[in-house]
Amino acid sequence: MVRSVKNPKKAKRKNKGSKKGDGSSSSSSIPSMPTTVWQPGVDKLEEGEELECDPSAYNSLHGFHIGWPCLSFDIVRDSLGLLRTEFPHTVYLVAGTQAEKASYNSIGIFKVSNISGKRRELVPTQKTSGDTDMDTDSSDSDEDGEDEENGGSLTPALQLHKVAQEGCVNRIRAMTQNPHICASWSDTGHVQIWDFNAHLNALAQSEAEVNQGGSSVFNQAPLFKFGGHKDEGYAIDWSPRVTGRLVSGDCKNCIHLWEPTSGATWNVGSASFIGHSASVEDLQWSPTEDEVFASCSVDGSIAIWDIRLGKSPAISFKAHNADVNVISWNRLASVMLASGSDDGTFSIRDLRLLSQNQEEDKSVVAHFQYYKQPVTSIEWSPHEASVLAVSSSDNQLTIWDLSLEKDEEEEAEFRAKTNEQVNAPADIPPQLLFVHQGQKDLKELHWHGQIPGMLVSTAADGFNILMPSNIQSTLPS
Repeated sequence: MVRSVKNPKKAKRKNKGSKKGDGSSSSSSIPSMPTTVWQPGVDKLEEGEELECDPSAYNSLHGFHIGWPCLSFDIVRDSLGLLRTEFPHTVYLVAGTQAEKASYNSIGIFKVSNISGKRRELVPTQKTSGDTDMDTDSSDSDEDGEDEENGGSLTPALQLHKVAQEGCVNRIRAMTQNPHICASWSDTGHVQIWDFNAHLNALAQSEAEVNQGGSSVFNQAPLFKFGGHKDEGYAIDWSPRVTGRLVSGDCKNCIHLWEPTSGATWNVGSASFIGHSASVEDLQWSPTEDEVFASCSVDGSIAIWDIRLGKSPAISFKAHNADVNVISWNRLASVMLASGSDDGTFSIRDLRLLSQNQEEDKSVVAHFQYYKQPVTSIEWSPHEASVLAVSSSDNQLTIWDLSLEKDEEEEAEFRAKTNEQVNAPADIPPQLLFVHQGQKDLKELHWHGQIPGMLVSTAADGFNILMPSNIQSTLPS
């Protein structure tokens, strides 16, 4: 299990132009050096070398912070449109801090507006031999104009409301049906339900230039507070099908079911769901069945539960050879469950092929040993059934498309179009679409459900909003 942010410090503002990220090592003294693919955890930088972010790899890339590091956050569904493709974008989020003193913590409700970006070609336009420096300058000028049309010249604005929270926030989730209602796990051992409707409305009505961060902290009582867990925890999930239904799991292997009642209260079952022998790390409700959820644990197992069948799992199986840190249930292909482990591996299972007999279990349809350090977050895309994003303690956020296979002819055609020989290592999986770097101690990522191709991630040094340029669904129409 990999959770806490080590030596948390107040985030410091830094120039985005100096941000390190995906790209090859810079070497100004050898400008003619051939393009190479950088492999995190494999390749090493020589003294004086550093990685530089290649802006052309992104449709959009922005970074920000809200003060203290955040271990967990969630994207809040808004009313700005179900499928948004035009820049500039606006997003709403909630996050919980990991401050050095318990009394310094807060839950941040924030709005990031004027998120700029542009449409980029998947294959760069080739210059002709007759191009001159003047032509190049003219082209750059046209590009700048195009940026302005697509919101490229805008500066993102952060507006923030803070609600006082005693203790660090281990995990926070917004309810699917009523996104202003949020559940948070605190390291004090309490699970709390909050109503952030007033804060979200105030942010929605305010102008971008009015508030650039907000230093005041609101004192607000939670709607509901549960202290029945025997220890702190990290696992929590709202049902996407039954409004207000919740499950929470703790470090003592106990899972509690929350059923909503009238008057903004919940009945939390006193009897725990017991099926793991160690800490419950993550929980996921089924996207198609009201009574079914999945859990994963430090004991290396995944369990599938049906709340109609009692307090024991319907099926439990060994999933990894180390702690299972995170799971994600595919909402577009509900038979697929992804899991990430402490040993750096992640797997995709077809739940139709599950078997209680481990020797006969053929449910693993894909297994990747790409990472050198623990997987910290994993999530299926809400718009592409075969695409998922994964983050790891080795400071990588990667995007994978399981439908891809190696195509030698296609690769040769691409190299011919770019007129460039890219020295790609043979052992890079063909399903690996994108590698994002530049954040330290990555903890959690989420796809934006209303903006195709947009991802948000949190790390010890703040948040990133990114839209890779090689995911076609992210290209504005």
